[in-house]
Amino acid sequence: MSGLGGLNKSPNGVVLGLVQLQLPVVRTPGELAAQTGRICEMVAKARRNNPAMDLVVFPEYALHGLSMDTDPAILCRMDGPEVAAFRQGCIDNRIWGCFSIMEHNPGGNPYNVGIILDDRGALRLYYRKLHPWVPVEPWEPGNLGIPVCDGPNGSRIALIICHDGMFPEMARECAYKGADIMIRTAGYTAPIRHSWQVTNQANAFSNLIYTASVCMCGSDGTFDSMGEGMFVNFDGTTLVQGSHRPDEIITCELRPDLVREARRVWGVENNIYQFGHRGYVAVKGGARDCPYTYMRDLVAGRYHLPWEAEVAITDGTGCGFPAPSREYTGEPAADEARKYG
Repeated sequence: MSGLGGLNKSPNGVVLGLVQLQLPVVRTPGELAAQTGRICEMVAKARRNNPAMDLVVFPEYALHGLSMDTDPAILCRMDGPEVAAFRQGCIDNRIWGCFSIMEHNPGGNPYNVGIILDDRGALRLYYRKLHPWVPVEPWEPGNLGIPVCDGPNGSRIALIICHDGMFPEMARECAYKGADIMIRTAGYTAPIRHSWQVTNQANAFSNLIYTASVCMCGSDGTFDSMGEGMFVNFDGTTLVQGSHRPDEIITCELRPDLVREARRVWGVENNIYQFGHRGYVAVKGGARDCPYTYMRDLVAGRYHLPWEAEVAITDGTGCGFPAPSREYTGEPAADEARKYG
């Protein structure tokens, strides 16, 4: 069910709007300010579009476009004017919002950040993209894990960004931490269309979770983003799928209570539970070991593919970025971790 896009909202429903935002060109502080205003205008459009909408979601790169520009003059800060404008937009329109920024990082390359603000402008979720789309993206790998927040009308929401969704472990972590809705924002272009669709469906089914995913849309004169906002039910079936029309807002009512019911009562294909309780028909409680070599090796710091020495592309030099010399430092400073939860 989609509640006719949320027009018939149930008492247990959460209505999301996915904005297939027109792909911008942002090269200067003036263009950044103009695009900030454009996004705020779309927040207001979302509210006018559907008075029952609880949360409006903007794609990755909604503010900065696809240039991969790391010029400090157009990078954002959480206490800067762009985020302040988004906060005010949520307050003025009494709506939650999910936004994308490229954030200044004094210790290295910028972070690709997604935030969720509530209808009072308060920060509810702050996420740094764990898996930049290498070798194309220059962003610092995230170091705060995958947060989950309480959302509108009793929902639990996680946010991942674009390439993150190609790793099944990302959706599994969201569900494991209690999320019943996983948002995926992206800037993908048409060659990724099929992978986009099947991963959004597989992530939902494998974890009994709703996926709500949206890309940028239209052309900036160089790149053509595909739009294709889509909502997928927790059984893997697509509920609503957008077109390729820029600035279209795709809406759907989701029912977190039905996700929680399925996680409690399903036997067959309750995969998020069965993953950690293998063969519980044969052995009490199921096997609760870790039979996966890659998981044990990753934790031990020895992840190594059999063909690792043959991998041809291991930095961004082919896309014009200098070869990095810094090693990843891992955990964030304690005060940083406390600040963002």
